[in-house]
Amino acid sequence: MPDFFDRPLQRENTCSVKFDARKAVFGREDVVPLWVADMDFPAPEAVTQALAERARHPVYGYTLFPESLYGSIIDWFKSHHDWTIERDWLLMAPGVVPSLHAAALAFAGEGEGVIIQPPVYPPFFSSIQKTGRLVIENPLEQVNGRYQMNLGHLEACAARDDARVLLLCSPHNPVGRVWSESELRAVLSIARQHNLMVLSDEIHCDLIYPDKPAHHVLARLAGQDDALVTAVAPSKTFNMPGLGLSALVVANRSHRKALKEVFDAMHMSQCNPFSIAGFEAGYRHGGPWLEQLMAYLQGNRDYVIDYVRQHLPGIAVTEPEGTYLLWLDCRSLGMDDSGLKHFFVHQAGIGLNPGNTFGEPGSGFMRMNIGCPRRTLETALEQIRQAMSTRTD
Repeated sequence: MPDFFDRPLQRENTCSVKFDARKAVFGREDVVPLWVADMDFPAPEAVTQALAERARHPVYGYTLFPESLYGSIIDWFKSHHDWTIERDWLLMAPGVVPSLHAAALAFAGEGEGVIIQPPVYPPFFSSIQKTGRLVIENPLEQVNGRYQMNLGHLEACAARDDARVLLLCSPHNPVGRVWSESELRAVLSIARQHNLMVLSDEIHCDLIYPDKPAHHVLARLAGQDDALVTAVAPSKTFNMPGLGLSALVVANRSHRKALKEVFDAMHMSQCNPFSIAGFEAGYRHGGPWLEQLMAYLQGNRDYVIDYVRQHLPGIAVTEPEGTYLLWLDCRSLGMDDSGLKHFFVHQAGIGLNPGNTFGEPGSGFMRMNIGCPRRTLETALEQIRQAMSTRTD
């Protein structure tokens, strides 16, 4: 199976954002693309077969969510996360990002506050701003090179009269933290004390490195009366984010109703027959593929970290506990954010996500996607090394 992940895969001219948008985003088409958070690996064969089988029926009409789809979610999270989900708790959604918007609309009024923990995935900001809500920032802290929550500051944010919602990223994108049980219990305690709704984005929950602590589903730690929405999807797990389907797990009936009303108001209740087929096949049959993927990604992670430490002075890297994303600290290179982007794009020929797009605490950082064949990383790192050796600024 490792050879499977080493195989080069032609993604150009497939309308891939990661590959075919390089000219528009970076100003050149030949950068090594290590940015958008999808992987350069084929999805599990069972997913491809399920899509092909569905395509063989020549009518692609309006489609219902079958009970087997809900069952696949329930079975996966029971067997992989020891989390018992009741059927009535499930609400299908068109994606996790639309769910962030829906939570802001459903649980905070216009001008009221939604808490986020930057540096964090950019849609956490835009989902608040574009719905007319107020961003309240509770920045993460770096302690001995490892990120942690500032729980005292989180409590102060939650105590504000206008605070209504916390958007939690767990595991965290981009810093790769898998939050500990004690951290998550503290978050629940603060939310409970201040009547805060928590949306826990757990889209990366299956992507945990074998040598790191396990992921804790926040809902498994929550009490019956806690205000909590959990967002999950197989899209990152099985590399099929383009299929655009996710699920919200909401134990409270009135909270489910509030979210459903938001989706219904935007006529977002329709579903794609291919999304359903891929979603269910991943959760039903993708376990062995995922196990091999995480072993391969661990090798990629270790290779990049070792290379950076040996050959790229001025760059530090936070070792992730989950996700296939590395958070590169480039502050010692002495460049501003514009200079960093220019260096990586025009001198090294690498397409990364600039850290400042994840909020002000990301200034001086870059995000690297290591979900690709090892040889791609070897090429990219050598190009960075050569660019650093010939720097004249």
